[in-house]
Amino acid sequence: MVNAWSLAYETLYGDMDKTYPIKKMKLRPKTMKISDKTLTLLKNFSNINQSILFKQGKELRTISVMKNILAEANIDEDFPQEFGVYDLSQFLNSLGLFQEPELNFTGQSFVNIKEGKQRSKYFFADPSVIVSPPEKSITLPTVDVEFTLRSSQLDRLLKAAGVYHLTDLSVIGDGKEIKMVVLDRKNDTSNDFSIVVGETDKKFSMNFKVENIKIVPGTYEVKISRKLLSQFKSAEYDLTYYIALEPDITWED
Repeated sequence: MVNAWSLAYETLYGDMDKTYPIKKMKLRPKTMKISDKTLTLLKNFSNINQSILFKQGKELRTISVMKNILAEANIDEDFPQEFGVYDLSQFLNSLGLFQEPELNFTGQSFVNIKEGKQRSKYFFADPSVIVSPPEKSITLPTVDVEFTLRSSQLDRLLKAAGVYHLTDLSVIGDGKEIKMVVLDRKNDTSNDFSIVVGETDKKFSMNFKVENIKIVPGTYEVKISRKLLSQFKSAEYDLTYYIALEPDITWED
């Protein structure tokens, strides 16, 4: 099925059905711990995609199964090998069985999780069963709207969407102000909630699904392209999300 993200995704990456080979890298045997900060990111990533392919190094990346949300983060930890986890929530819960777990990678098909006299062997998943982002880095095709979304504003918008059971998040420019509005666009009598987030001399309306705003709480620098793609860059983490817009935008120059 072709959707808004499909069009943006294929413009950036090409064929959505193309498979990307897994690179084999030399193992650097290592015992490591995962910080609370990185655990927060991984918990968030598990809401985007239940599975993840960890790459060797300090970068985490994931993409939703529908390919309408992509997230990437740079972390302090240096993973010594590439490995797949099919159920990321389960993996995180397994770490929660320990107070301060250590992960021991030996180049085999599992990782040893240990602390004191406690041990757990967690087996990796076949990378071919995991929907993973392509190797190519993503960039916005254009930047047509940009503003800062404060942590408190994001929190209130999402809270209002929950209170009123609203499905849509619109970014609206009226020639003076940029507003973010949560509403139900299919219901003419829908409750709504709005916050002014910036200034503009343009008139436009760009729309997201609230269910796609799966981002870590915090402040973000937001950039939006009329080519149906947006970027949310975190002020607190080395973290960026790319989120698809709905196709029915309006724009007046």
